[in-house]
Amino acid sequence: MVKAVLTTMVSPAYDDLPEEKYHFPKTYLRQVENAVGDWIIYYEPRRKTASGDAGGRQSYFATARLERVEIDPSAPDHYYAFISDYLEFNRPVRFSEGGHYYESLLRKADGSTNKGAFGRSVRNLSDQEYDLILQAGFAHILGGEPRLRPTPDIPEEAPIPIGEFAENAGVWEEEAIELADNRPLIEKMVARPFRDRAFSTSVKTAYHDTCAMTGFKIINGGGRSEVQAAHIRPVADHGPDSIRNGVALSGTVHWMFDRGLISIDDDYSVLIAKDRVPDTVSRLIVPSGRLLLPEDPRERPHPQFLDYHRREVFKG
Repeated sequence: MVKAVLTTMVSPAYDDLPEEKYHFPKTYLRQVENAVGDWIIYYEPRRKTASGDAGGRQSYFATARLERVEIDPSAPDHYYAFISDYLEFNRPVRFSEGGHYYESLLRKADGSTNKGAFGRSVRNLSDQEYDLILQAGFAHILGGEPRLRPTPDIPEEAPIPIGEFAENAGVWEEEAIELADNRPLIEKMVARPFRDRAFSTSVKTAYHDTCAMTGFKIINGGGRSEVQAAHIRPVADHGPDSIRNGVALSGTVHWMFDRGLISIDDDYSVLIAKDRVPDTVSRLIVPSGRLLLPEDPRERPHPQFLDYHRREVFKG
């Protein structure tokens, strides 16, 4: 077994869903098969998307375990790599930072970028290179740097003015989990405490610590936010720890969402189960009736996860 880098757009042209499967041509079959049973890194290239959107970040953005490879019966000489334990980094990691190339094969002897190697959509990776990318991607979780909290403009449709309200106690917060131990990073990464904290950090940052349904933003006296990171497709039902499978919700709204009393339509409208919740619940929702979304489309809920919640969780 050997680790690998798989190149993909977050919304790829191929029949991919990076959280679950990776579609690739036979050209890379040997490299992918070598990584079965081991870990991979997803890399987003600069090339434009099929829809003509701006190019990618040239960054590593997630890791996952490669479970198996299956042939694509509908496309000659194409295959699927099925993955598990998907987890996004808390910050994208550029392929080169401060003159250091995380993949040694991408750097020529003269210090320039090896464009030939860069052009390969699948590249095998050493254990040491993999660990360095993980340490950079999870630097906040590992205590290496603070979490960046950009301040957005206050949405006009918010039901109350959004601000930072001091509250010194009683706020549940994933970031308080103690992760200081001497286990290898991979062992930490598969444990729920680490994954919960990484998922929570990514979702809260994407939504600016603001509840997507109510517009409430409450920060306690310790600088921690009241908002919680909710999985759209639950982890118990094989939901991935992906920003696109997450939404930031206040505690009460999160409770109702997990129990199927509220849900989200494909146009991001909030759905409320009729005759199952008090009429006053609708007063909490922003006047537009639609989610307050992250600015970056790559961080917005994916239709596949929303569809699952409506079919399997929602009681409406």
